[in-house]
Amino acid sequence: MSMAASERRIIATKDGRIGIIELARPAVLNCLSIQTYAEILAALRGFEADPDIRAVLVKAQGKHFCTGAELGEVKDVRKDTDKLGQFLALGHEVLCAMERSRLPIVAAIQGLCLAGGLELAMACDIAIAARTAQFGDQHAQYGLVPGWGGTQRLPRLVGVRRALDLMFSARWITAEEAERWGLVNRVVADDSLQEEALAYCRALTNRSGPGLALMKRLTREGLNGKLADGLAAEREAVARALQTPDVEEGLSAFEVRRKPVFG
Repeated sequence: MSMAASERRIIATKDGRIGIIELARPAVLNCLSIQTYAEILAALRGFEADPDIRAVLVKAQGKHFCTGAELGEVKDVRKDTDKLGQFLALGHEVLCAMERSRLPIVAAIQGLCLAGGLELAMACDIAIAARTAQFGDQHAQYGLVPGWGGTQRLPRLVGVRRALDLMFSARWITAEEAERWGLVNRVVADDSLQEEALAYCRALTNRSGPGLALMKRLTREGLNGKLADGLAAEREAVARALQTPDVEEGLSAFEVRRKPVFG
């Protein structure tokens, strides 16, 4: 099935200080296309430019989170070097932008989260899954190879052997197994997924925005370098952060046993 290029693939909204990116193609299991990724990137940039936004929730309409790339588009672009390059590059750009964003990004996952959908979920900072959600990488089943970071992010999250098993076998794992592996942070009842994910995001909006952004940047950048370099970067960054208004507010609130109010 296909949709007109002019039809929106996502819906971007706000709930207080939370930006929401909702995959909106349930009829095709929220599969990903060049247009989908372009819309995700535009929404993320918009939220980053909004000083009121403190967290982003990525969710999906329908029974399933996302089952991967739009294979019809893959078939169309695979023999066109320019289009194929755009297809692969934009996916990488969006997922890396999510990891580099100053905003914490939370995924709410129901139903199937497969292949490109799994790659999208792995680029989020936190993943909350419905109890009946299932996770897998279907690429090997169709002679394909993950092309949006799956071979790199998956072993960093779950370890090399588990990552290769998931990719080689193309099997699906349950939400509970995904939680044990470290692929998701929390498993909740199906009917409370959206409520739990929003509640998590609301809690983040009460934290120091610059503080969370710094934690995220140090953690993400530290994964790609040597431990000694990461520790040095942390020392320098924290020394600067200790002089900020948010730290002043936090310490003052602690002294008088009240909740801090960050700007």
